Amino acid sequence: MLWVINFILLAIIIVFFIYPRWTLKRNAKVVEQPEFERLMATSQLIDIREISEFRVKHILSARNLPASQMEQSLNAINKKKPVLLYENGKPLASVKVAKQLKKAGVPEIYILKDGLNNWTGKIKKG
Repeated sequence: MLWVINFILLAIIIVFFIYPRWTLKRNAKVVEQPEFERLMATSQLIDIREISEFRVKHILSARNLPASQMEQSLNAINKKKPVLLYENGKPLASVKVAKQLKKAGVPEIYILKDGLNNWTGKIKKG
């Protein structure tokens, strides 16, 4: 009986902690701010937060394509250019969006590690 409980606990750990990280690494690369800024000149910068958050504050030159509407917005993304994604903090919604983009044919996807909350570069406040 104890082995069943241990097996269930192990399965829960895998589902909630290991699988999302594995999926993320398979579809995108999480990068620190200096590399993210370096990539901005040659990539598409996409803020995946909701429009209300985007209007308050966003990284300068970012486009807003909310994660909740990404499936409908895939045609607005150039599949031949790298994509940079960010949200407020640690990547959560970015995992799902990166998977969608990879499936749609985007070869290079990068995610800002600590998100907009820790961004020290140029921003636009609205």
